[in-house]
Amino acid sequence: MSLAMQLPDLHELAERVMRERGLLPAFAPQALREAEAARVAGPERKGDIRDLRHLEWFSIDNDDTRDLDQLSVAEPLPQGATRLLVAVADVDAMVRPGGAVNEHAETNTTSVYTAAGTFPMLPEVLSTDLTSLHEGQERLAVVVDMQVQADGSVTQAQIYRAAVLNRAKLTYDAVSLWLDGEGPAPHQLAQVPALEEQLRLHDALAERLRQWRHRRGALNVKTVSARPVFEEGRLVDLRPDEKNRAKDLIADLMIAANAATARFLVDQGFPSLRRFLQSPRRWDRIEALAAEHGVTLPDAPDPVALDRFLCERRRADPEGFADLSLRVVKMLGPGEYAAAPPGAAGEGHFGLAVSDYAHSTAPNRRYPDLVTQRLLKAALAGDAPPYSFEALAAVARHCTLQEDNANRVERQVLKAAAAWLLRDRIGESFDAIVTGAAAKGTFVRIARPLLEGRLVRGHEGADVGDALRVRLLSVDPQQGFIDFERA
Repeated sequence: MSLAMQLPDLHELAERVMRERGLLPAFAPQALREAEAARVAGPERKGDIRDLRHLEWFSIDNDDTRDLDQLSVAEPLPQGATRLLVAVADVDAMVRPGGAVNEHAETNTTSVYTAAGTFPMLPEVLSTDLTSLHEGQERLAVVVDMQVQADGSVTQAQIYRAAVLNRAKLTYDAVSLWLDGEGPAPHQLAQVPALEEQLRLHDALAERLRQWRHRRGALNVKTVSARPVFEEGRLVDLRPDEKNRAKDLIADLMIAANAATARFLVDQGFPSLRRFLQSPRRWDRIEALAAEHGVTLPDAPDPVALDRFLCERRRADPEGFADLSLRVVKMLGPGEYAAAPPGAAGEGHFGLAVSDYAHSTAPNRRYPDLVTQRLLKAALAGDAPPYSFEALAAVARHCTLQEDNANRVERQVLKAAAAWLLRDRIGESFDAIVTGAAAKGTFVRIARPLLEGRLVRGHEGADVGDALRVRLLSVDPQQGFIDFERA
């Protein structure tokens, strides 16, 4: 089978698996018409909207990202404090509840990113155009305006609507290389006054926010995902898409904004939709992992002690830290959504060391963020909550389920691509980490190429987080099967 035949097959596979998982691969005609009509009608502009277009807003994202969800700008304050403003695209202004577009988003709850392409949560006329914070385009946004102290604590925050203007669309790789002193300055620095000062201020601020969370037990992990690599339209590899300094910078700012959003809804007496990660059920496995490296962890889950162990291992073995991180992340388990009653604090996020946390900064690609935005806007307008606690609990359950389904689709399509790449490597051995162990099967991940397969022989006694040596037995690109045995 030629490679040219594979790419259409991957797209067909993605559509089929999405349907099997209860996800919609295509928009209904009514949703597409509704999205086009929004271009003519424009965004809803009711209420108090501040004009903040004069500020030096900018974005940092992937090179090919067109659905820009957030901008930021910062201002130094006396005594080492900093004012940080995060502007989130006002998607609700163009996606009405009860409409066909919202129905599609409510069903899928997320954009699905596969090796065959992206299946967006919103029609592209919205997500990559009208509700995207494009460079040089005036847009409506919900702004989280925070005061960050010199120690990294957020002591004040207010939320309001505003008109904003993106002055520069920067990219993770270019900004990261420049900040690390390994690459030239992004060309926008010569075009936008004060942009270099903004980036330096953001970098220092993100470090303070990060250190404040680490002192409280935020986990210092290094996660890696697989990125399909194409040359002249042909799939040639699956390479690690690793974190870098600019990605960490944006993540730290968004964590602060998400936490401030959750606290605002508590203060307003509103119910809310929270993202949480419970204390690990497999803490005994994490204790055993630390013991392998001569470290004794407390008997009860302790994020500060775990982060101290992780930091030590990062310094001692930087090359092997990604694999160690994967083992820990798998033992921690996935995050979930849950509803919090009016005015009540939600469940904490073990991995981020944040007690109140609500996804709010990516409404173009995550439905929970759009729901949270509607709650925020209702609170700002003095209206009643648009969702009851019971309705939010149902949304939370559905979003958690669909997030898992989307992840499964992404993995299956990636495995189909990976199976094709491995077709000539039957019998080779690889270092692997066990990523899943249940009645349905035991799964392992290898690093080069970065992919996951099933351990069909020698899986007895293997548990999540174990490091193994495996041998490739067989592949089936059509089914996305990659089978290993313990070597």
